[in-house]
Amino acid sequence: MELFEFAMSGNCYKVRLMLSLLNLKYESYLVNGSELEQKSEAFLAKNPFGQVPVLKDGNVILRDSQGILVYLARAYGEAHWFPNDPPKAAEVVAWLSTAANEVSRGPGALRAHYLFGRSTNLEETKSVTENLLSILDNRLTSYDWLVTDSVTIADIAVYPYIALSNQGKVDLYQYSNIRKWLNSIERLPRYLPM
Repeated sequence: MELFEFAMSGNCYKVRLMLSLLNLKYESYLVNGSELEQKSEAFLAKNPFGQVPVLKDGNVILRDSQGILVYLARAYGEAHWFPNDPPKAAEVVAWLSTAANEVSRGPGALRAHYLFGRSTNLEETKSVTENLLSILDNRLTSYDWLVTDSVTIADIAVYPYIALSNQGKVDLYQYSNIRKWLNSIERLPRYLPM
């Protein structure tokens, strides 16, 4: 397996984390973002959107961190990673969408702003973040994990930018359920810090 990635990307990190949790061996290829390597003809052959991560597993080439998590769970993981039960599978997919939407537009955008200088509408981004954290903390009042009684790819998809939210000047102190959930992920066997 080969993973084409940026070292500081939360979306790439979630794939690295999943690969580690599943104890899968792979080679990492750091894409040179400052030279726009991800927009090169060679890279666009792997992902026409010119984005990382990209995972190559034999003849299978996958783009998008959420899609890669689904693939890894189905191809190499135990059933708990992506449940077969239709309502639970739908819940997992809904959280994958949350990771790609609210998590990215909230804590992910704040981190990119403060860490990398990306422009954002701070008022809107902070509002998305506060709403997301409130919903997430409330959800975790009754649940140890986002969907089932054990960890799923939903947890792995949402985790990185929440765990890195301090880099976006977000304080998680008041969100005790989120902090407990973060600790649960960080205690998983083969957990890999960013």
